[in-house]
Amino acid sequence: MAILLLTSCGGFTKLSKCPDSDYKYEAAKQYFLNGKYNDAALLLTDVIPGMKGTERGDESTFLLAMSKFMAKDYVSANDYFTRFCTNYPTSVHVDEARFYAGRALYLSTPQPELDQTDTYQAITDLQNFLEISPESKYVPKVREMIFELQDKLVEKEYMAAKLYYNLGGYFLNCTMGGNNYEACIITAENAIKDYPYSSKKEEFSILILRAKYELAVSSVSNKMKERYENAIDEYYGFVNEYPESKYANEAKAIYEKAKAMTEKLQ
Repeated sequence: MAILLLTSCGGFTKLSKCPDSDYKYEAAKQYFLNGKYNDAALLLTDVIPGMKGTERGDESTFLLAMSKFMAKDYVSANDYFTRFCTNYPTSVHVDEARFYAGRALYLSTPQPELDQTDTYQAITDLQNFLEISPESKYVPKVREMIFELQDKLVEKEYMAAKLYYNLGGYFLNCTMGGNNYEACIITAENAIKDYPYSSKKEEFSILILRAKYELAVSSVSNKMKERYENAIDEYYGFVNEYPESKYANEAKAIYEKAKAMTEKLQ
């Protein structure tokens, strides 16, 4: 039957011109089952307008969205799944459509070094899914995706904080005053506040300690002693929270240098 449907009209080009919508719809389903998702989507796009209001309306629209998803056209897939949920809110496929709408956004999010607007949107949509469908079988997977997207945001913040630290005394990017070490500290502290359970919390913490010490080193004389003391306080907080840290030796070395400088500045 599948072979007949896909060949009797003389190949895809002739099949796409067949006037029988039911015939083309069945062919589209066979193309989908055979992994030819773009061909399935093209046929479905042709037949769906005539199926609106019929019992095949929701099924064909859902299949078009899935075809786009399987073809890795995630932007279009999200759009079709979202429209499906709006147009067919009582469909048996609506829970699955909401899930795949969020998953399409999840899969289309950029690398951490790029703008993360789409990542924030994906997290919002997935959190909305949890609120709407708290008993769904997809809940564990949705939570997993949210955690992974949050990790991406954390990585973005870490890269920003580390960049500020590496820029160090370079001042041409500091158009609003301050300096790069202060920007590093603020960025890292905000990341810890926003993502307190992040696996990178220790990395942010040692970065803050490094930046506070370097900020003291580069300070004007009337601020130097206070900033070395801030670095010492940061060290105590660090070792209390991470007594077995892989950065323990580095942290202690920073502390000893800061302590020696505070004694010298008495």
